[in-house]
Amino acid sequence: MTKSQEVAKALYEIEAIQIKPDRSFVWTSGINSPIYCDNRLTLSYPDIRNNIADAFVELIQNMEEKPDVIAGCATAGIPHAAWIAEKLNLPMVYVRSKPKGHGKGNQIEGRVTKGQKVVVIEDLISTGGSSINSALALQEAGASVLGIIAIFTYGLTKAEENFNQQKFSLQTITNFDILLQELVKVGEITSEEETSLLEWRSSLA
Repeated sequence: MTKSQEVAKALYEIEAIQIKPDRSFVWTSGINSPIYCDNRLTLSYPDIRNNIADAFVELIQNMEEKPDVIAGCATAGIPHAAWIAEKLNLPMVYVRSKPKGHGKGNQIEGRVTKGQKVVVIEDLISTGGSSINSALALQEAGASVLGIIAIFTYGLTKAEENFNQQKFSLQTITNFDILLQELVKVGEITSEEETSLLEWRSSLA
């Protein structure tokens, strides 16, 4: 079993990802969805979060350019960024969705200097908005963003378009397609339900 398959299976087993083919989840946007993802649950499972951190590290070590700093997206990307930075013995920062309304008004917490190479860590990619905003803030601070890495992506066309528009690369440990394949293997969903779920995603394009 690949690391991507292992992580997808683990996320489902701890109910960080839940599937309801009847599409009875409702996202904040109002979309009726067959999937709900809350990767914050991984914080409560040391073996799983460590396996995820190792998978992040492997992706980073395989990059052509190596980062000087690990940046976590507030809030769910912060703990994963911390574990990755610890494993790689690198500095870490985190990026708020917007500058603080008091104090020094920081959007980036921690120290990043002009010219430093940064990898952005996120837990989940839907349309990519929050991670792209973090990457843009780092660029404005003078950093060079090598890419964005996340635990899971729904694989929405809109996300691909957004990343291409801003010219940021995206890698994820696992994704919607791999999850569905694993669920079919273990009998959690049927092949027909897999097809229906993939059609639902295509309908969001």
